[in-house]
Amino acid sequence: MTRAGPITTDAAAIYPFRLEVPEAQLSDLHERLVRTRWPDEVAGGAWTYGIPLDYLRALTDYWRTGYDWRACEAELNSFAQFTTVLDGARVHFLHVRSPEQHALPLIMTHGWPGSVVEFLDVVGPLTDPRAHGGDPADAFHLVLPHIPGFGLSGSTPDAGWDLRRVARAWAALMHRLGYHRYGAQGGDWGHAVTREVAAVAPAHVVGIHLNTLLTLPPTEPEDIAALTTDDSARLQRMIEAEPEMSGYAKIQATRPQTLAYALTDSPAGQLAWIAEKFHEWTDPALPLGGIAPDRLLTNVMLYWLTATAGSSARIYYDHAHSAAPASTSSPCTAPVGVAVFAADIARPVRRLAENDNNIVHWSEIDHGGHFAAMEQPVLFVEDVRTFFRPLR
Repeated sequence: MTRAGPITTDAAAIYPFRLEVPEAQLSDLHERLVRTRWPDEVAGGAWTYGIPLDYLRALTDYWRTGYDWRACEAELNSFAQFTTVLDGARVHFLHVRSPEQHALPLIMTHGWPGSVVEFLDVVGPLTDPRAHGGDPADAFHLVLPHIPGFGLSGSTPDAGWDLRRVARAWAALMHRLGYHRYGAQGGDWGHAVTREVAAVAPAHVVGIHLNTLLTLPPTEPEDIAALTTDDSARLQRMIEAEPEMSGYAKIQATRPQTLAYALTDSPAGQLAWIAEKFHEWTDPALPLGGIAPDRLLTNVMLYWLTATAGSSARIYYDHAHSAAPASTSSPCTAPVGVAVFAADIARPVRRLAENDNNIVHWSEIDHGGHFAAMEQPVLFVEDVRTFFRPLR
């Protein structure tokens, strides 16, 4: 992986970046996959004990024999990429400018176990709607950063990269790029970072669009009585899923370093840790919610090649142990748009979300799950366009 010289000469240098993985790294990956030491599994366990052996072996075999990293690398390199240093951490980002002169700048933030790969299928329609059958007035200039510690941003040099610190870095990045009026979008951790961006840069953020928004069960009797049947069903689904599906988060919030040794040494282990979440969090109507296996594997590759399993997990620890709690539960005064994808496990309840958010747009979308931009790019793009249209 390489970068060119700086395109500025001041302390806030921005470096062009081109992804060029040495063949030796790919050979090492292939050899490790061949030598995978497989565990046994209990008969009839299916997904109840974790990712099934046959499922992971098949996906690993495809990774080793059918997946073409160089083609995916070329796709990433078709977009303008850069690195810069923000608050002491190196940050990699895609910066894709629209051909439309009056496009609205939009910073989009991925989550875990995601990366900028989450957004590859929506870059074209969002930046150049004219070329994709849309209205050129809906165009965006996109800024797609990797959170410090994730993927091509590489490992963080110090502790304490909680949500507020990431948000401050994003505000600094947009300022550095010359954007002083912009929108923000995010899901998973990206939704929390996006709400923080609105809090730290209120004079610059015109609105935020979220495809994740957590609403906790109410405790006051009058609030409980006001819930509809659908509201209660949504909350109950989240309550029932939490004990079985939150183990990964508890480990990453308490012992990310211990986990890092296993995932950094075993590509099959890294794949299992991520693929399980893609299986559990996507729309069950389609395999992996309709996400192509190559998209999943490219996302995994950005963790494997950069050895960022541990540093990406630290966002859970830094959030849980932050000395300055994030404002994710504080009121958000910026205009908020929420896209609720039907298969997402933690679907929010609007009447509860309105307690802490200035909601001006709410969509209930029948298809798609947690990885909305990957699963349903057309529906995702249309909702983002619709929300920001009156805010331009």
